[in-house]
Amino acid sequence: MTDQTDTPPLVSPDTFPDALALAADIRHRRRSAVTTVTAAIAAIEVRDARINSVTRIFGPRAVAEAETIDRRIAAGEDPGPLAGVPFGVKDLFDVTDEVTTAGSIVLRESRPATRDATVVARLRGAGAIPLASLNMDEFAYGFATDNAHYGITRNPHDLARLAGGSSGGSAASVAAGLLPFTLGSDTNGSIRVPAALCGVWGLKPTYGTVPHDGAYPFAASLDVVGPFAGTLSDLRVVYDIMRGAPMAELPQLSDLRVARLGGWFAQNVTAPLAGAIDAVAAHFAAHAGDCPTVELPEVARARAASFVITAAEGGTLHLPRLRRHAMQYDPATRDRLMAGALLPASTVLQAHRFRTWFRERVHALFRSADVLIAPATVGEAPLIDQPTILVDGQPVSARANLGLYTQPLSLAGVPILSAPLAASGGLPLGIQLIAAPGREAALFAVAAALHDAGLAGRVPLPQKAAQKAGGQ
Repeated sequence: MTDQTDTPPLVSPDTFPDALALAADIRHRRRSAVTTVTAAIAAIEVRDARINSVTRIFGPRAVAEAETIDRRIAAGEDPGPLAGVPFGVKDLFDVTDEVTTAGSIVLRESRPATRDATVVARLRGAGAIPLASLNMDEFAYGFATDNAHYGITRNPHDLARLAGGSSGGSAASVAAGLLPFTLGSDTNGSIRVPAALCGVWGLKPTYGTVPHDGAYPFAASLDVVGPFAGTLSDLRVVYDIMRGAPMAELPQLSDLRVARLGGWFAQNVTAPLAGAIDAVAAHFAAHAGDCPTVELPEVARARAASFVITAAEGGTLHLPRLRRHAMQYDPATRDRLMAGALLPASTVLQAHRFRTWFRERVHALFRSADVLIAPATVGEAPLIDQPTILVDGQPVSARANLGLYTQPLSLAGVPILSAPLAASGGLPLGIQLIAAPGREAALFAVAAALHDAGLAGRVPLPQKAAQKAGGQ
């Protein structure tokens, strides 16, 4: 057995930890859970200062849990498939005895959670150890993780760029190699956008299939919780545990019909991303004989309906607290929530009626296709000091428009996997893989095919960015 005192640090700025391999090392006593956790804490304390992905470290409790894992292994027990693996949670998941702030000072005087969120409890039951809470847009209302209370989270690939949001801390901490996997939430793209901009895997499961208990809500009819990971195999295992049951066996790629979304989803895409999507489509066309382009109607109205429903549900949720503590909110968040609370009921009802109609249009596409391909964002991460993207040839606010391709699809409640496209020295780009409700297995099969073909996979940090993220 290897001397555990000589175990190398969990991560370095240019490597990515693999949760399954890490758990295997711990189970076979090639490294200890305690050494792993303390190395992860040290890495965060040294390297996260410039990224700002972590808001709190659960140090003493995480070390105590690691000690328990090591004792169980020494006694001949198997603590589970993620034995001793540290992970982080977006700061809206309940962790026992910790205050859930949802990225706001409004809740910091709240009572600590009396129990874990269901998905946190399930991961803990599989041997994983919650190590940190992660930065987010206040109350998950945003696409930038630019938090007035806790600061902005920077993209590990280029510290001058946005990490995306609202789960930006979750994506950035995986991209930087600080944690093997993390948890986030997705209402209108808050997993898919930061996963794409940070070059990691992310999953928005089918609405309602993964328990949301113990996760602070934003818009209840759209909210979904899901994982980020550096590897596709880790993403699958974490999703299975969060779901509470193993996924169906992956179908053969030859049995799947893959199509690409055109129209709205082909407009405004940058040239590098358009070329990468062409390569993905060509790969499937070569193996299946075809990869047709299909279109959805009224996508702009779908995005508008998503805006309305989100604003109305979020505003209604926060209105009682806004009446008492409005000045404690980030002014931008406060104004949007108040505006949402004032939306006329007739407007909200119209949005929900349109949502039903649009959802039927999305589901109809799955009569002729099993998996759809679409861009996750228009291109690479925007600069922090010039946060704009081009839409119809005009520069527009990135913070307001990073969900251009994710928001409309949220209305349908379908599972969507955000796949990082293998970059050749450039900044990360990402695509959405979309399937019918309950067909996550098809998404993983297509993602695996792209990975095996060298078209998708985690994007390693360039050496210069790695050195900056490491504080060198």
